[in-house]
Amino acid sequence: MEGMSNPFSDTFPLALGGNTFGWTSDEETSHAVMDAFVASGGNHIDTADGYSAWVPGHSGGESEQIIGSWLARRGNRDSVTVATKVSTHPEYKGLSPANITAAAEASLERLGTDHIDLYYAHYDESERPMEEIAAAFDALVTSGKVLAIGVSNLSAARITEWMETAEKNNLAAPIALQPHYNLLTREPFESELAPLAAQHGLGVFTYFSLAAGMLTGKYRKPADFDGVDRSHTLGGYSSEQAFRIVDELADVAAEVDVAPASVALAWVRSKPTVVAPIASARTVEQLDALVAGARLELTAEQVARLDEVSA
Repeated sequence: MEGMSNPFSDTFPLALGGNTFGWTSDEETSHAVMDAFVASGGNHIDTADGYSAWVPGHSGGESEQIIGSWLARRGNRDSVTVATKVSTHPEYKGLSPANITAAAEASLERLGTDHIDLYYAHYDESERPMEEIAAAFDALVTSGKVLAIGVSNLSAARITEWMETAEKNNLAAPIALQPHYNLLTREPFESELAPLAAQHGLGVFTYFSLAAGMLTGKYRKPADFDGVDRSHTLGGYSSEQAFRIVDELADVAAEVDVAPASVALAWVRSKPTVVAPIASARTVEQLDALVAGARLELTAEQVARLDEVSA
C-alpha cells in the first residue's frame, strides 16, 4: 500500500466484512464466503481483533483466526489485503502504546501472517495524548508489521490532531478512514468527516453500509425484526423515515432489476472519497447482491432521489 500515489487504486469497490466469521457463519461457511468473494474479484477483507467477543463463550479474535486459517489453506496471502483493528479486544482494550504493540502481535499470530495491510485505531481513547498513539502506530509501520494506518470512530478534531502530529514529528500518518455511513446514517460523515478525508487524501471504507441489514429490503415494518439475530441493532433504525427510505430504495432496485442491497452499496460508492463500502455476508448466497453493488452505476437522477428521501 505504500509508495503509490493512490494506495487503493487496485482495491475492488467492495470490502468484505469479517464480523460474521465465527458468529453467524461457522469456519467452513466463512471460508466459502471468502472463496466466492475472491472469485468475484474481491481483494480486501476487513475485520477487528474484538470480533466476536460479544457472543457468549467467545473471547475475541475468532474472526481473525478464521481468516488466518483460510489464508493458510489457500496460500493466497499476497493476493488479498487484510485490515484489522485495535482497542476492543477484551484483553487489549484502549490505545496505550504497550497495548497497541501487544494487540498487533496477537492479531498477526491469529491471522498467521507477518504483516497487517491496514491497521485501524478502532475507537479513540480521548484522554490519551495523540503523540503516544501516533508514535506507537508509526513504530509498527517502521517495523514492517503494519503497512498502512487507518482511523475509525475518532472525532474530526482527533483525526486532525493525528495528521498534524504525524507531520510535525515525521511519523507515518493515517491513509484510511472507516466511518459509520449509509442511507439511514449520513451524519456526522458528510458534514465533518468527508471534508477531512478529501483534505488529507484518506480513502474511505464505510461500515454498517447496509445498516445492519435494514437496507437489504427485508425489513419493511417493525414486526419484520422479530426473532432476527441483529434485532437489537436493527431496532436503532426503526422509524417512519427509515421505512420510507427503504421503500424508495426498493423502487430504484426494481427499476434496474437488482436487489435493494446492491443499490444501497452503489449509492455509498457514488460519494467522493469512498474507496469501498464494507458489507458482510453470512452465506455465499448473500454475496451475489453485494458484488452486484460493487459493479452497479446509478444514474445521477437515481442518486438524487435517494439523497432527497434520506436527507
